[in-house]
Amino acid sequence: MDNNKKYSQGPLLKKINCPGDLRKLTKRKLPEFAKELRQYIIDIVSENGGHLGASLGVVELTVALHYIFNTPEDQLVWDVGHQAYGHKIITGRKDLFPSNRIYNGLSGFPKRSESVFDTFGVGHSSTSISAALGMAIANKGRNDKQHVAIIGDGSMSAGIAFEGLNHAGVENTNLLVILNDNCMSIDPAVGALKQYLTNISTSKVYNKTKNNIWEILDRVKKMGPDLQGLAKKIERIVKSTVLSESNYFESLNFRYFGPIDGHDTVSLVDTLSDLKNIPGPKILHCLTVKGKGYTPAEKGNKTKWHAPGLFNKETGEILKKESKNAKYQDVFGETIIELAEANEQIVGVTPAMLTGSSLNKMMSKMPERTFDVGIAEQHAVTFSAGMATQGKIPFCNIYSTFMQRAYDQVVHDVALQNLNVVFCLDRGGLVGADGATHHGVFDLAFFRCLPNMIVSSPMNEKELRNLMYTAQLPNQGPFSIRYPRGSGVLTDWKTPLEEIPIGSGEKIKDGEKIAVLSIGHPGNFVIAAQETFKKEGLNIAHYNMRFVKPLDAKILHEVCSKFESIITIEDGCIHGGFGSAVLEFISNNNYQIKVKMLGVPDEFINHGTQDELYSYCNYDASSIINTVHEILVTSNVSQVG
Repeated sequence: MDNNKKYSQGPLLKKINCPGDLRKLTKRKLPEFAKELRQYIIDIVSENGGHLGASLGVVELTVALHYIFNTPEDQLVWDVGHQAYGHKIITGRKDLFPSNRIYNGLSGFPKRSESVFDTFGVGHSSTSISAALGMAIANKGRNDKQHVAIIGDGSMSAGIAFEGLNHAGVENTNLLVILNDNCMSIDPAVGALKQYLTNISTSKVYNKTKNNIWEILDRVKKMGPDLQGLAKKIERIVKSTVLSESNYFESLNFRYFGPIDGHDTVSLVDTLSDLKNIPGPKILHCLTVKGKGYTPAEKGNKTKWHAPGLFNKETGEILKKESKNAKYQDVFGETIIELAEANEQIVGVTPAMLTGSSLNKMMSKMPERTFDVGIAEQHAVTFSAGMATQGKIPFCNIYSTFMQRAYDQVVHDVALQNLNVVFCLDRGGLVGADGATHHGVFDLAFFRCLPNMIVSSPMNEKELRNLMYTAQLPNQGPFSIRYPRGSGVLTDWKTPLEEIPIGSGEKIKDGEKIAVLSIGHPGNFVIAAQETFKKEGLNIAHYNMRFVKPLDAKILHEVCSKFESIITIEDGCIHGGFGSAVLEFISNNNYQIKVKMLGVPDEFINHGTQDELYSYCNYDASSIINTVHEILVTSNVSQVG
């Protein structure tokens, strides 16, 4: 898109360049401002892409928070952060917002280095309560500072959120937790907590009684501490009686308020103004609608409108880029059904990524064998391990970046016990516009150091199918298969399933002097580079290794004995990854051969398109060509041996 394009702004939005400007508006003007803010988000996201539904759902809440709290002195912590577009626009980034998620533009998530208003860098879920509590305790004694955690989109189901609540309940801080309850993560929220919140929000008796109690509390505000204390006791009794159980949050020493309408700006302002002056940990339960204010997103498929890509804002048509090739995730989704139909021990598990992983296909056909455990990666892994002890073969599908959250469970509960859990790591490598928090670049390194773990990556859709087939064969133990975001390269990938011998690669092309060893999808970049080599009369060998652990020793002995130089290429971190494994083999076998490693450098990579980031990290087809040329004209490369 044209980052210099000017987008129209409503008359109120034009005047707002910081939260201080917002606070100059009268309270009755805030609903109109919220409407203008929502339209500005729709206008830009429709042409730019991004997380639409979540941001539209908190427009009024965002306005009220910045109106009541003295940000950035008062600190707001947004959970996950994909709902923070309104926050970015209000906090001095209005004119930069068209660059959101664009290469060298604004991050799609709050980022401390981007703005003083972004108090904590986020991207993974459920961190807001712990972070805000840490800030509150660190600022104890500074009574002028307020700390607010805004959590929602299913994030309350993760273990770290419970841990944060548990700790906050015994600390004497004025922490305010705002539960943005829209019954969604990306897919609909699941679990007992979701049902508990639904019971609260839909109980007519409770809500009527709650309103009466709030009226009583309001009347006795100025009538002394004894009557206030009595009213609070009555409130707690009514909550527990009407709900037929104790209030979960109040059992953790939080004052619970709500549920209230998260789209009533004036009511939010009044409520937040009151809560600001109430000491101790508090939770405000706001009912919101994901996609609020844009009919297609509000009334349509909320999963699709979570991050719809480009769309026609007038018609609501999502403008999908057509690809003749299937997405890797869909190859996984269809293949696991095929495997499960033949092997009744196979089950599917995912932590709140049912649609993103395409396990929704299996859920539709085999609901009794498909488990969405909510945003709970640690639980997903150990739950899978438990099933594996009983003979099941769990295919645990977790995005690579989220797999980091359950590393101890992989080590202790799966690898140590040598259990046959198949980890299908979607979004392996550089993912594009979501940026540093979502790139899946560390899994090859952190999995290959684990005893018993098989570490693999397919070069195309056919290999993904065959690796999945191989992983479910008897006695394989822990098995990881990682594949990238986006489409594959084959038009005809539904080929008969075949076993791939563990630790076996393949020679794609023989050559002279230089051999390129690839792992996973980047092997296709090498194939593309071969077109140039052919025109230039260069004979460059290419081996698709398939496995990082165990490595194909036969291929490596051949390569180290025959060629002068090796280039390794991977869509992951160079330090400790595939290239490092090859170097270890060379050193352990006393070979002397020049090695150049291509992959993600030792830095956190920001956002952009995948192609832009492959180029930045120097392992796209052009970079491979340049590297070969450099090796041919200079000896200034790594000497190993």
